[in-house]
Amino acid sequence: MSFGDPNNPYGQQQGGQPGYGYPQQSPQGVPQQGGYPAAPPVQGGYGFPGVPTEMPGGVKAARVMLYVITGLQIIGAVIFAIGAAAVGAAKNDATLKDDVQFQQLADYSGNALWGIVVFAVLWGAFAVFLAVKFGKGTNGIRIAAIVFGAITAILGIYPFVVFGLVHTVLAVLIIVFVARADGNAWFNRQQQPQF
Repeated sequence: MSFGDPNNPYGQQQGGQPGYGYPQQSPQGVPQQGGYPAAPPVQGGYGFPGVPTEMPGGVKAARVMLYVITGLQIIGAVIFAIGAAAVGAAKNDATLKDDVQFQQLADYSGNALWGIVVFAVLWGAFAVFLAVKFGKGTNGIRIAAIVFGAITAILGIYPFVVFGLVHTVLAVLIIVFVARADGNAWFNRQQQPQF
Protein backbone atom coordinates (compact mmCIF):
# COMPACT_ATOMS: atom_id res chain seq x y z
CA MET A 1 0.00 0.00 0.00
CA SER A 2 1.22 3.45 -0.81
CA PHE A 3 -0.69 5.61 1.68
CA GLY A 4 2.29 7.88 2.06
CA ASP A 5 2.75 8.38 -1.69
CA PRO A 6 2.01 12.07 -2.49
CA ASN A 7 0.83 11.11 -5.99
CA ASN A 8 -1.78 8.67 -4.71
CA PRO A 9 -5.15 10.51 -4.75
CA TYR A 10 -6.56 8.09 -2.15
CA GLY A 11 -3.62 8.11 0.17
CA GLN A 12 -3.00 10.25 3.20
CA GLN A 13 -1.64 13.68 2.48
CA GLN A 14 1.50 14.84 4.13
CA GLY A 15 2.54 18.37 4.83
CA GLY A 16 -1.01 19.80 4.83
CA GLN A 17 -1.03 20.50 1.09
CA PRO A 18 -4.10 19.48 -0.80
CA GLY A 19 -3.38 16.81 -3.33
CA TYR A 20 -5.32 15.45 -6.23
CA GLY A 21 -8.67 13.77 -6.05
CA TYR A 22 -11.62 14.83 -3.96
CA PRO A 23 -11.65 18.33 -2.43
CA GLN A 24 -10.51 18.62 1.15
CA GLN A 25 -13.05 19.18 3.89
CA SER A 26 -12.79 22.44 5.81
CA PRO A 27 -13.17 22.48 9.57
CA GLN A 28 -16.61 23.33 10.83
CA GLY A 29 -17.37 27.08 10.71
CA VAL A 30 -14.59 27.78 8.18
CA PRO A 31 -15.65 28.38 4.56
CA GLN A 32 -14.39 25.83 2.10
CA GLN A 33 -11.54 26.95 -0.10
CA GLY A 34 -10.27 25.28 -3.21
CA GLY A 35 -11.81 22.12 -4.52
CA TYR A 36 -14.20 21.96 -7.42
CA PRO A 37 -16.11 25.10 -8.34
CA ALA A 38 -19.86 25.01 -7.98
CA ALA A 39 -21.85 24.63 -11.17
CA PRO A 40 -23.30 27.92 -12.37
CA PRO A 41 -27.05 28.25 -11.88
CA VAL A 42 -29.20 27.57 -14.89
CA GLN A 43 -30.71 30.88 -15.96
CA GLY A 44 -32.67 29.97 -19.02
CA GLY A 45 -33.89 27.31 -21.36
CA TYR A 46 -32.12 25.32 -24.02
CA GLY A 47 -28.77 25.92 -22.30
CA PHE A 48 -28.67 29.62 -23.15
CA PRO A 49 -28.37 32.08 -20.26
CA GLY A 50 -31.18 34.56 -19.71
CA VAL A 51 -33.66 32.75 -21.96
CA PRO A 52 -37.19 32.51 -20.54
CA THR A 53 -38.36 28.91 -20.40
CA GLU A 54 -42.04 29.66 -19.84
CA MET A 55 -44.28 32.11 -21.64
CA PRO A 56 -44.77 35.20 -19.43
CA GLY A 57 -48.23 35.83 -18.02
CA GLY A 58 -48.77 38.97 -20.09
CA VAL A 59 -47.98 37.13 -23.30
CA LYS A 60 -50.36 34.33 -22.29
CA ALA A 61 -53.05 36.94 -21.64
CA ALA A 62 -52.42 38.53 -25.05
CA ARG A 63 -52.78 35.10 -26.65
CA VAL A 64 -56.14 34.57 -24.92
CA MET A 65 -57.26 38.03 -26.05
CA LEU A 66 -56.45 37.10 -29.65
CA TYR A 67 -58.74 34.09 -29.29
CA VAL A 68 -61.46 36.31 -27.79
CA ILE A 69 -61.14 38.70 -30.74
CA THR A 70 -61.48 35.70 -33.05
CA GLY A 71 -64.74 34.74 -31.33
CA LEU A 72 -66.02 38.29 -31.67
CA GLN A 73 -65.04 38.29 -35.34
CA ILE A 74 -67.06 35.10 -35.90
CA ILE A 75 -70.08 36.59 -34.12
CA GLY A 76 -69.78 39.76 -36.21
CA ALA A 77 -69.41 37.77 -39.42
CA VAL A 78 -72.61 35.84 -38.64
CA ILE A 79 -74.52 39.06 -37.86
CA PHE A 80 -73.36 40.73 -41.08
CA ALA A 81 -74.10 37.59 -43.10
CA ILE A 82 -77.66 37.62 -41.75
CA GLY A 83 -77.90 41.30 -42.67
CA ALA A 84 -76.59 40.64 -46.18
CA ALA A 85 -79.08 37.80 -46.63
CA ALA A 86 -81.91 40.07 -45.43
CA VAL A 87 -80.91 42.76 -47.93
CA GLY A 88 -80.84 40.11 -50.66
CA ALA A 89 -84.30 38.90 -49.67
CA ALA A 90 -85.65 42.46 -49.66
CA LYS A 91 -84.12 43.07 -53.07
CA ASN A 92 -86.02 40.09 -54.47
CA ASP A 93 -89.30 41.22 -52.93
CA ALA A 94 -91.93 41.67 -55.67
CA THR A 95 -93.17 44.98 -54.29
CA LEU A 96 -89.66 46.50 -54.45
CA LYS A 97 -88.60 45.12 -57.86
CA ASP A 98 -89.62 48.29 -59.66
CA ASP A 99 -87.90 50.71 -57.24
CA VAL A 100 -84.62 51.42 -59.06
CA GLN A 101 -83.17 53.52 -56.28
CA PHE A 102 -83.81 50.78 -53.69
CA GLN A 103 -82.35 48.14 -56.02
CA GLN A 104 -79.12 50.15 -56.43
CA LEU A 105 -78.89 50.74 -52.69
CA ALA A 106 -79.58 47.06 -52.01
CA ASP A 107 -76.85 46.00 -54.45
CA TYR A 108 -74.35 48.35 -52.85
CA SER A 109 -75.21 47.54 -49.24
CA GLY A 110 -75.51 43.79 -49.89
CA ASN A 111 -72.07 43.71 -51.50
CA ALA A 112 -70.62 45.88 -48.72
CA LEU A 113 -72.07 43.57 -46.07
CA TRP A 114 -70.65 40.48 -47.77
CA GLY A 115 -67.28 42.26 -47.99
CA ILE A 116 -67.40 42.93 -44.25
CA VAL A 117 -68.20 39.24 -43.65
CA VAL A 118 -65.14 38.16 -45.67
CA PHE A 119 -62.92 40.71 -43.91
CA ALA A 120 -64.17 39.63 -40.45
CA VAL A 121 -63.44 35.97 -41.22
CA LEU A 122 -59.96 36.72 -42.58
CA TRP A 123 -59.13 39.06 -39.67
CA GLY A 124 -60.25 36.37 -37.21
CA ALA A 125 -58.11 33.78 -39.03
CA PHE A 126 -55.13 36.15 -38.76
CA ALA A 127 -55.75 36.49 -35.01
CA VAL A 128 -55.76 32.68 -34.65
CA PHE A 129 -52.55 32.44 -36.68
CA LEU A 130 -50.82 34.95 -34.38
CA ALA A 131 -52.10 33.25 -31.23
CA VAL A 132 -50.87 29.85 -32.40
CA LYS A 133 -47.42 31.27 -33.24
CA PHE A 134 -46.95 32.86 -29.79
CA GLY A 135 -45.47 29.62 -28.41
CA LYS A 136 -42.52 29.55 -30.77
CA GLY A 137 -42.87 33.07 -32.06
CA THR A 138 -40.07 35.29 -33.16
CA ASN A 139 -39.74 39.04 -33.09
CA GLY A 140 -41.64 39.12 -36.42
CA ILE A 141 -44.68 37.57 -34.72
CA ARG A 142 -44.36 40.15 -31.93
CA ILE A 143 -44.30 43.01 -34.44
CA ALA A 144 -47.22 41.49 -36.36
CA ALA A 145 -49.21 41.25 -33.09
CA ILE A 146 -48.48 44.92 -32.34
CA VAL A 147 -49.58 45.95 -35.85
CA PHE A 148 -52.66 43.72 -35.56
CA GLY A 149 -53.51 45.36 -32.24
CA ALA A 150 -53.08 48.87 -33.63
CA ILE A 151 -55.27 48.22 -36.68
CA THR A 152 -57.90 46.44 -34.58
CA ALA A 153 -57.99 49.33 -32.09
CA ILE A 154 -58.45 51.86 -34.90
CA LEU A 155 -61.13 49.79 -36.66
CA GLY A 156 -62.96 49.22 -33.38
CA ILE A 157 -63.37 52.91 -32.63
CA TYR A 158 -65.83 53.90 -35.34
CA PRO A 159 -68.32 51.35 -36.61
CA PHE A 160 -69.54 49.54 -33.51
CA VAL A 161 -70.52 50.66 -30.06
CA VAL A 162 -70.23 47.56 -27.85
CA PHE A 163 -68.23 45.20 -30.06
CA GLY A 164 -66.00 48.05 -31.19
CA LEU A 165 -65.24 49.12 -27.64
CA VAL A 166 -64.39 45.56 -26.62
CA HIS A 167 -62.18 45.16 -29.72
CA THR A 168 -60.38 48.42 -28.96
CA VAL A 169 -59.72 47.57 -25.30
CA LEU A 170 -58.50 44.06 -26.14
CA ALA A 171 -56.30 45.36 -28.96
CA VAL A 172 -54.66 47.98 -26.72
CA LEU A 173 -54.00 45.34 -24.05
CA ILE A 174 -52.44 43.03 -26.66
CA ILE A 175 -50.08 45.82 -27.68
CA VAL A 176 -49.15 46.57 -24.06
CA PHE A 177 -48.55 42.94 -23.06
CA VAL A 178 -46.54 42.06 -26.15
CA ALA A 179 -44.45 45.25 -26.07
CA ARG A 180 -43.46 44.96 -22.38
CA ALA A 181 -39.94 43.85 -21.43
CA ASP A 182 -40.96 40.27 -20.58
CA GLY A 183 -42.83 39.99 -23.89
CA ASN A 184 -39.80 41.36 -25.71
CA ALA A 185 -37.57 38.80 -23.95
CA TRP A 186 -39.98 35.98 -24.88
CA PHE A 187 -40.17 36.82 -28.57
CA ASN A 188 -36.45 37.62 -28.90
CA ARG A 189 -35.23 34.52 -27.07
CA GLN A 190 -32.80 32.16 -28.74
CA GLN A 191 -34.79 29.35 -30.27
CA GLN A 192 -34.03 25.69 -29.77
CA PRO A 193 -32.11 24.41 -32.79
CA GLN A 194 -34.23 22.44 -35.25
CA PHE A 195 -32.75 19.14 -36.41
